[in-house]
Amino acid sequence: MAQNLNFIIEQVGRDKGIDKEIIIEALESAVLTASRRKFGAQKDIEAHYNVESGEVELFQFMNVVETVEDPETEISLEEARKLDEGAEIGDSLGVKLDTSNFGRIAAQTAKQVIIQRVRDAERENIYNEFKDRKGELITGTVQRIERGNLYVNIGRAEAVLYSREQVPGESYRQGERIRAYVLDVQRTARGPMIFLSRTHPGLLVKLFEMEVPEISEGIIRIVSAAREPRERAKIAVYSRDSDVDPVGACVGMRGSRVQSVVQELRGERIDIVPYAEDPAKYVCNALSPAKVSTVYIDEENRYMEVIVPDDQLSLAIGKKGQNVRLASKLTGWKIDIKSESKMERMSEEAREALKTIPNVGDVMSRVLYNEGYRSIEDIANAEPEELARKAGISLKTVEKIVASAREMARTPEAAETAEPADQPGVSLGNLPGVGAKTVALLESHGFETVAAVARGTAGELSRIPGIGEKRAEKLIQAAWELLAQKQNG
Repeated sequence: MAQNLNFIIEQVGRDKGIDKEIIIEALESAVLTASRRKFGAQKDIEAHYNVESGEVELFQFMNVVETVEDPETEISLEEARKLDEGAEIGDSLGVKLDTSNFGRIAAQTAKQVIIQRVRDAERENIYNEFKDRKGELITGTVQRIERGNLYVNIGRAEAVLYSREQVPGESYRQGERIRAYVLDVQRTARGPMIFLSRTHPGLLVKLFEMEVPEISEGIIRIVSAAREPRERAKIAVYSRDSDVDPVGACVGMRGSRVQSVVQELRGERIDIVPYAEDPAKYVCNALSPAKVSTVYIDEENRYMEVIVPDDQLSLAIGKKGQNVRLASKLTGWKIDIKSESKMERMSEEAREALKTIPNVGDVMSRVLYNEGYRSIEDIANAEPEELARKAGISLKTVEKIVASAREMARTPEAAETAEPADQPGVSLGNLPGVGAKTVALLESHGFETVAAVARGTAGELSRIPGIGEKRAEKLIQAAWELLAQKQNG
């Protein structure tokens, strides 16, 4: 082995950024692999790097015996004591092997092992260097373009910007500098792969962190960001210091800070939105520049119905729904926008429908509507106690209203809480389209009264021979109507 091996190890370590111990381990492994090719795999051989001599030494361990039966693995006591005066029978003695005549094949094998080990160590170093840089910005040079994918030189490693992560309309040439967001870092068979993105909202966030010192100092916090790349973006910001305007700080003097971000994103329009703890206010801010009249909130489903003046409707929705779509992504709320005139029409229709419920007049329909009850089904599904509390009317009146609504809606709740009762003079034969044969069929399957038919389900009745599912539904509806008619008349 070359005497200047120590110098080579130091140089390779510096050039590749690999720990010296890893290179020494690779050398030992390479020489050991080569030795087994030359001396045989059955021999007990170990390799050790000697720093003083600058070579990898090979030792074959042999058992010290009185009478040698296997010269490949055993050594006599006499021979052993020539090497080590303290040797005793039963010891395992390391005998240094001559590596000067390894031969071309063994040397080539050693070289291949060293190259592979060094390459593996280099890949591991690159992975360790970049694995904690996910979510950061990185700048590199476009090295090559293959099938629309950009391969970017970022120093010691190569990153890939797939076409799906590129902004539509942006184009790059070989050798051009590019800034992108580190989307992910993965180990692969070909080494570590670094995936970049120019469309991720994180790119917008990181650009603002670079341009606005108050963000990096922790005074201003970016709460959320949403993008439709190359078109428009929204970013919600919040200030921990009441004296610092978060929107103004992000815009900068004469718009200098936000313009730097817009320039990097090649003209993407950016709305900077002040964050608010109140969800309704936050959504209104997110819909800016549109003005909002009223907001109805469904917290359980994270849904908001937003009412805007008629002249603000197109502004609130945005081009092809872009404004409301970005506002929804930014806030995490489902947003439905309606104009005041449309809402008034829907309100009038809903109140008229509510007025068809017995005991519900014009005033009561407005009260119910304002409390969020927009349909007969809403009233039918309501708990009487809760409805009485919200509407401010007596429980007795509410119970009548709910019972009527359930009867009109024919909901499952009606079957559970207000089961139909037979009326005097009402028989199965009174049902439209039901003759003596059908009456006999119904009675033979347990549906002996009109109330029993009304309480039944389409699935139960459709199992009766000659009665399909559609006819079963019609029979149930007719039974309900007949009982209601007799009860009210």
